[in-house]
Order: sequence, then C-alpha cells, then structure tokens
Amino acid sequence: MPVSPTLLLIVYCLAIAGFSLVGGLLPSLIRMTHTRTQLVMSLVSGLMLGVAFYHLLPHSVALADGSGGVDTSVWWLMLGLIVMLLLLRVFHFHQHDFSLEAVEPHDHAADHGHGPGHAHSHRHNPARPVHGLSWVGLALGLAVHTLIDGVALGAVMHAGSHASGVVGIGVFLAILLHKPLDAMSIVTVMQAGGWSKGARAATNVVFALMCPLGAMLFFFGVDVMPAGRDHLVAVALAFSAGAFICIALGDLLPEVHFHSHDRGKLTLAFLLGIALAYAIGVVEPAGIHMAPH
Repeated sequence: MPVSPTLLLIVYCLAIAGFSLVGGLLPSLIRMTHTRTQLVMSLVSGLMLGVAFYHLLPHSVALADGSGGVDTSVWWLMLGLIVMLLLLRVFHFHQHDFSLEAVEPHDHAADHGHGPGHAHSHRHNPARPVHGLSWVGLALGLAVHTLIDGVALGAVMHAGSHASGVVGIGVFLAILLHKPLDAMSIVTVMQAGGWSKGARAATNVVFALMCPLGAMLFFFGVDVMPAGRDHLVAVALAFSAGAFICIALGDLLPEVHFHSHDRGKLTLAFLLGIALAYAIGVVEPAGIHMAPH
C-alpha cells in the first residue's frame, strides 16, 4: 500500500520531536558515560556523511539536471558547508560530552596514550564556570542548525513526492539520532547555569518543535512558487548535504579522533553509520534519484 509523503512527513516530525524531548529529559534521568557518548557521535557522524553523499546530493543533482546539474549542486553544497562552519565558529554549539569524566579537566596527551613524540596536546576544561546565559548562544546556534535539518527533511520528502514507498528514511534517521544529543547539550548547559526545571522544560519543548517547523514550512511552502520549485528543492538538498558534511567532519569526528582509547569501537561505529546510510537505499523507492518527468 503506497504511503502518502505528507503522512510520512508528519510521522517523521512527530518521532523527531519526541526523541528530541526525550534527549532533553535524559540529563535528569540517567548519566551518559563518556564511551557511550563517543560511540553515538561516531555512529551519527558516519550516518550523516553517508546520507549527504548517498541521498541528499544525488537527489539534488537529479532535480537540478535542467538548471546547471552537478555545478549547481556542488556550489550550493559548498555554501551549506561554509554556512554551517561559520555557525559552529560563532555559536560554539554541539557540546556533546555529558559524562562524569567530562567534569574534570584532562589532557588527551596524558590520558589517551599519546606518546612523548606526539606534538598535539588536546586539553579539555569543561569544568570552567558556566554563566547563566551561556545557553543562549548554544540554543541560537542549534536552533538555526535544526531548522536547516528541517529544510533537509522537507526537501527530500518533496523531491520524492512523485514516488511511493518509504521516502526520506535516511535523512530522517540522521536527524532522529542527532536531535537528542543537541537537546541534551542545551538542557545540560542550562542546568549548569542554575535555570529552573520549568525553564529547561519549556526550552526543551520549543527546541523539539523547531525541526518539524522547518520541515513543514518548506514542504508546503515550496509549492507557492511552482515555476522554480524543482530548482529550489535541489538547492535546499545540496545546501543541506554541505551542512551534514560539515557537522560530520568538522564537528563530531574531530572530537572522536582525539580519543585513542576505544579507537577500534569508535571506528567500527563510524563505518556502521556509513553502511547504514548506504543500506537505506534498499528500502527507498526505485528511481528516486532520477529527475521527475
């Protein structure tokens, strides 16, 4: 039985919002260990990288075929990468270590097996005092980021609206697994800044709704300009692919790279994420990477 892309998008949005809400509640319920956090980051980075190259970029190239094709997609991919890099620089978001080990400052060169000949000393000091408004910059950066995630989901669903089946599952999974980490970041920093449980809960709810909002606005709003609809969707997909690549390679993986402990497990988790992104193509509708006629 064919699945309506609109219904599927609603299900995706509800699931993403639910997972994000749970992520914001986790700091008060359980304590994430350092290794578990690193494994999740490795898996998600591999998944996001795979989704960018196996799904978002091919969708974009197919839709942009009549308006520059590969050149258009690559230009917008680069723009998405640069914009996300600037967001990371300006807002310093994605503080993804919630473990007890992260509370005390440590030196990776001393703790993680870097020998005396290793020139790099990657020192953490998460124990520095947290200002009461430190979470604002974090929340602003992550809000823009999650809106871009929403645009990616809305664009890939719109690109596959001519097909029947499980459309956009790769983008959905990449966002679904990533949102709890983002929500945990915001709530953890707010908690450290002395904000009340009510304020943290309200912020968590607003953040959980940001990605569905971006997805719905793009999915239904893009039809307002039917003449350039395919080009706009292609641009959004390529831009999102660049953002995904930047997050995977410029944000998540560098932190994991500095940990020589559990290197085998972290590498396997990363490769598993890429393999999962590739395997998702099996359940997507046939010909979804071809331009609609």
